[in-house]
Parts: sequence; structure tokens; C-alpha cells
Amino acid sequence: MIEEIVKCMPINEFDPTIQKVQTEHRLKLVDFWNIKEGSKVLEIGCGQGDTTAVLAYTVGETGFVHGIDIASPDYGSPVTLGNSMAFLKNSPLGNRIKVNFELDILQEKVDFPEKSFDYIVLSHCSWYLKSPEEFLGMLKKIKKWTNVLCFAEWDTRVQTNEQLPHFLSVLIQAQYECFVENSLVNVRTLFTPKDIQQIVEKAGFEITTEKIIDSTHLQDGKWEIEYTLTDYKELIEAADHLPIKYKALIQSEMHLLEEARSQNKYTSLNTYAFTARIGE
Repeated sequence: MIEEIVKCMPINEFDPTIQKVQTEHRLKLVDFWNIKEGSKVLEIGCGQGDTTAVLAYTVGETGFVHGIDIASPDYGSPVTLGNSMAFLKNSPLGNRIKVNFELDILQEKVDFPEKSFDYIVLSHCSWYLKSPEEFLGMLKKIKKWTNVLCFAEWDTRVQTNEQLPHFLSVLIQAQYECFVENSLVNVRTLFTPKDIQQIVEKAGFEITTEKIIDSTHLQDGKWEIEYTLTDYKELIEAADHLPIKYKALIQSEMHLLEEARSQNKYTSLNTYAFTARIGE
């Protein structure tokens, strides 16, 4: 199964094993969500298609996956979103996939008939949102399109010392992004599981099943640490818009992150996942 899916995705030239690890994680998510063959799925924040490919394989030839993302197809590295999705669309799974980039779900023109989809999936994409208000508005809008919401995001409830550097890297990013408008980075708003639960309930969904999934072996923690210590270090040092004391705080956190990286003892955070239905 996994080899069939991995063949449908472009292989990272720097490390061919990356895609297998990422796909294994998405298989765990889709299995937990219990998505059925023949289903129609809307995936919001589809990105490079890691979850899209697993969804397409799962729903089979009689199913359909519509992926949408607000980002440009030129976004992403080392493979852009557009190139990755083009590769997937040209694979054996491509005939059951539709993808739209640069599509804001909150735009008035974006709409679907009531209960168009058996499931709506948000997989590791909520931290890209601008604010809790945007998240809430999106959930309120999409609930008429489905009965089941499937969700996954990194779990900020650190379980081991090795997870602290990943958490610290995203915390630094989220703190800096509080002072930035129109950002295109990975972490724009940091949601804890409690934040997510409250927003989901306020939007009119009721969480029916939830699970913490071990994702410590994923490469994302390393990526976020490296990204923070390169791009954000320069941004913070050059920042004139940050309060002086606040800037000093983030720089201290950066020093802690550098120390953690030098010890080479870090893993990714776990993943918080759930399914939810429209509340009564």
C-alpha cells in the first residue's frame, strides 16, 4: 500500500526516505478518521499533497478528493506546491483528485451545495491561519458542506524533553508573527489543543473521537528548528518594529534553541487528531 502511494509523489532529492515517513503518518491519520471507500472528501490546506495522496488512495476509484489551498502554486521548498500536485495529478491516483490553489475559503464566491462532502479534512494546516477569528469563521462556513470534520495538528502539550526544541521553534515563529501582516510562513497562529476544542465547539461541531498520534519520528521538528535558526534569526536581529524587551525575549529563546540543536537531542511533537460532527 505505502509503496503505491509514495510512487505517486515526487521524491525529495536530498533524502528519498522522507516521503515514506510522511506518507506513513498520513495513513495513520486517515485510518483513525475512518474514511470510507467511495467517499467524497474536501481537503482544506492541501499543500503539497501528502494527505491528499493518502485520501485519494483510500477513497478508491469511486471516490473523489477536492484539495484547496490559499497558497500560490509557487510556494514551498524544495518542491513547490504546484509541481508536487502536478506530479500527483499525473499519477494513477490523479483521476480522482481536483486541486485549486490561491483559493480563500472565506471568499463569498467560494461555496458548495449543502452536504456535498462526506468528510472535510484539515491536516496540519491550522497554524497557517491568520487568527482564531479566521479559524472560527472558516469552520462556521464549512459545516453546511459536511457532517464530519477530520482534523490533525501538532500537539503543543510537550511530553518529552526531546520535543521541547520543536515546540520552542514554533513558539518563536508565532511570537514574531504577532507583529507581521500578510505573512506566508508556516506558523502564523499557534493553536493548542484546548484552543482548537473551544473554537470547534463554538463553530457548532461536537468532537466525537480524539487521539494523540506518535509523530516524533517525522522530520518536521528538525525542519522547523533549522528554519527558525536561519530565517528568523536574521529577521529578529534586523527587526525595528518589535518592542525592545520583547525582541530581547525572543533572542533569549533563540539562544536556548541553538543550545538544544547543538546537543542534537530533539524529536518532533506528537499530533493531536479528532473527528467531529455537527452538534445537536
